[in-house]
Parts: sequence; structure tokens; C-alpha cells
Amino acid sequence: MFFRKVLEQRSVPTEVGLNDRKFLEMLGIDPTGVNVRGKGAMKIETVYTCIKILSETVAKLPLKIYQSDENDITKGTKHYLYPLLKLQPNPLMSSINFFKALEASRAFGNAYANIEFDKRTGKVIALWPLDREKVTVIVDDIGLLNTQTKLWYQVNAGGELRKIPAHEMLHFLGNVTLDGLVGVPTMEYLKGTVENAASAGKFINNFYKNGLQTKGLIQYTGSLDEPAKKVFREQFESMSSGLKNSHRVSLLPFGYQFTPISMSMTDAQFLENTELTIRQLAAAFGIKMHQLNDLDRATHSNNEQQQQQFYTDTMLPILTTYEQEITRKLFLDREIDDGYFVRFNVDAVLRADFKTRMDALDKAVKGSIMSPDEARAKENLPPMPGGNRLYANGNVIPLENAGVQYAKKGGEGTGKDDAKADKGNKGASGGS
Repeated sequence: MFFRKVLEQRSVPTEVGLNDRKFLEMLGIDPTGVNVRGKGAMKIETVYTCIKILSETVAKLPLKIYQSDENDITKGTKHYLYPLLKLQPNPLMSSINFFKALEASRAFGNAYANIEFDKRTGKVIALWPLDREKVTVIVDDIGLLNTQTKLWYQVNAGGELRKIPAHEMLHFLGNVTLDGLVGVPTMEYLKGTVENAASAGKFINNFYKNGLQTKGLIQYTGSLDEPAKKVFREQFESMSSGLKNSHRVSLLPFGYQFTPISMSMTDAQFLENTELTIRQLAAAFGIKMHQLNDLDRATHSNNEQQQQQFYTDTMLPILTTYEQEITRKLFLDREIDDGYFVRFNVDAVLRADFKTRMDALDKAVKGSIMSPDEARAKENLPPMPGGNRLYANGNVIPLENAGVQYAKKGGEGTGKDDAKADKGNKGASGGS
């Protein structure tokens, strides 16, 4: 089928030949440099780590179906979409790998998944992630296609083009969109910062490849022709560069003098600039520095707070994007009217330690917020007899009933209260 063909299409990387290399150099493109466009940005450690954190965070959260009415919210475990979203969106991948692929693509600006319907029943039977670079969004605002559908997706699979209507495509936008229809390409907007990170990595790589040797000038009192210069340069570099020549003594012929030209990383503020680049990329993806193993300013107390901020500031908008798009595209209008919706279980992100969870559940049960069975379900424990009832502390009463037990009936005290009062008075008088 078409969407399976789209999934199986793979771009095979090819090495740049000599003629291609010369052509790229004529265009001012360095073929030996790091390509930071599109998937090439994944070669940058910070970009790779940020996307890894985002994709794993989304993928590990269970996506569940719920149904709400005026009185209650129940799990829709009997809905036919439940196993498809929870376990296997299509025959080729599990749910966790499906959402990893979607989030890794969405972090670059847009993620797409083709919805496969059963032609006989009209039910959703599979979801197929697509390569974002092969999908083009088409807005038919002038009625060129003479249909009621105004939004189309053109998918290119090995030269075969197909237009897919909006109701057959899940489209998850990136963090920033300028028109509400397409997410901005993240790497194009972060191109300068990503190139800085790539250049820093290449510099460090070359620095170690050269055996930490410094460059310099070689002075010669006589004259050398071009072939002699070339031979001497190659011989000198072969014995002074490279890891195998680190910390070894280099010999110079008589009449030559070597003057090193060096600039330390401290002088160039290399480490400070590299750290700034990492922080800029992490901020763009919404990743906290402690998640990148930068623990300079981290403490045991603020790590938990930063994790909470990561969910609130970064993950909540992303999860809402998935929830709204899946709900409006996979459920029928009548199902939405009946209260069906999907929601990620964020307890995997916010799950506290055992003691904190037990204290919170204890307060929820005693405060009539949860029944004991609901609290047990939070810890994956089975229900117990009588556990579906709400319990409350008998000392807690409505505010308007405060003091009723002490009020006098009809302005007069009850006989029992009067008797207690008389007995108290007698005891007091007898002891005086």
C-alpha cells in the first residue's frame, strides 16, 4: 500500500566523489564540514541529546482513552482504538517506537502519520509515520481542486506523488508556528547556533588528531624552490603532528628555525563559548541543564523542582498537541459528542518517591477526594471489597452546622443538658 511504500523509502547516504567535491567547492560549500541541515544536525551532541530526551519522554508516557460525562470520567478500555494506541499502531512497530519516531520528527518542526482506514467499516486500523522531508502542506484556499477539503498533504515516495486529505493525516506541529498550519523548521532558525556547535566539535577533533601540537612558522636562511618547500613541509608535519608524535622531540636540519604560533583555549574563551552554545540549544528545545548532566548549579532539592518545570513548561504543550490532534482525527463526531478523548498519563514524569506518594494518597482518601480503590489503582493494586466508597473524617462538618450540637432547642436547654448542668453545680457547691 502507498503509506507502507512511503515508510519503506530510505535515503541512502553516498560519499561525495572527486568531481562532486570540486563542484561543491565552486559553490562555496565545504564538503568536509558538518552538514547541520535537517537530519545532519543530529551529529551535534547537544541536538542529539535534546531530541533523545524529548522523544523518550513522550514515548514512555501511556496514552489512554477516556470518556467523560456530566458526572464522571471513565477509562475507555473497551474502545477499539485502545490497543492500537497503547500497544501497536501498525503491524511493523510498537507504540513506544511509533511515538519516538513522531517526536524526533516533530522536534525538527513537523511530524506526520498517515491514518489507514478499513474500507468496509471505516474504522482506523493503522497509523504510519512519514518522513517529514517528503511531505508538503497544500492549502487550497481558491477551490482549485473543486472539493470541500481545503487542506491537503502531498507525499513524495520515490517519485510517486499522492495527495492525502487532512482527515487522513495526523500532523503534529513543532514548538513554533507562524500560521497555525505548519511548524517552522527548527534547524533553519537555529542554524547559526548549531554551526557554532559543529565548528567547536570539529576543532576539538582536529586538536586531538594533531597530537595537541601547535602550529607555527619555519624560518630558513637560504632559499628553497617550490618542490623543496613541499617536501620539507610534508616531512616536518609527518614527524610533528598526530597522536603518535605527541610529546616527542622534532628534529630540524641546520639553518631552520621553528617559531610556534599558539592561542590557548582560555585566550580564545573557547570553553565559555561552547558552554553558551550548549545552553542556547538546550533552551531552544526546552531541556533543563541537569538533564544534560550539567550539575554545577543543581542540588537535591531543586532537581525535583526543575523536573516539575520541565513538565509544565516543555512537555505540557507538546502532550496537548498530540492529545488534541489524535482526538479530533481518530474519533468520530458522535464519539466526541459522547465525551471520548485521549490523554497521556504524566505520572511517569511526576512520580514521586514512595513516602510522598503514600502521604498524598492517604490525604486524598481521608479528604473524600479518592476512594480507596482509586488510590490503589494509582499503585497498580487490585480493588478490594468496599473500596469503591468515599470515606470522610467524622470530625469534619459543613461550616453552617458549626455549633449546632451545642445549641439549645427552642431557646431552652434539653433535659439531659440541664441535668448535667445541675449535677455539675451540685458537685461544685459540695466541694466548696
